[in-house]
Amino acid sequence: MMGVLLLVGLVITSISLFVGAVGVMNVMFVTVTERTREIGIRKAIGATRRSILLQFLCESSVIGLLGGTIGLVLAVILTAVINAVLMPAGGVVADRRGGGHGVGGRPACSPAWRHAYRGARLDPIEALRHE
Repeated sequence: MMGVLLLVGLVITSISLFVGAVGVMNVMFVTVTERTREIGIRKAIGATRRSILLQFLCESSVIGLLGGTIGLVLAVILTAVINAVLMPAGGVVADRRGGGHGVGGRPACSPAWRHAYRGARLDPIEALRHE
């Protein structure tokens, strides 16, 4: 029984990580596209590719970590409810919380890298001309 529950949990987690990564990728695509003019202004006054790349990667990391935190809080609440109402549940172990945050931040950075890199490589003149 526990093996089946572990497998089902792994499958559900994998699907949710994939969906979250696709969502962050789309958000970063829209963010870079909407802020093309801002990127052009920053590059025109001397911003490096690295600083622009780090800005977008930090934004995607915050999005992923915020999603991980919300998921962790919901898991703690749901575990407490199951423990009180249905059956004894083990609870969320403190050692797993850090791993959950790491797993939440990594899929956010990986798909965002492409769009952040594209934004960092924009030509300042073309970016300022973009409307």
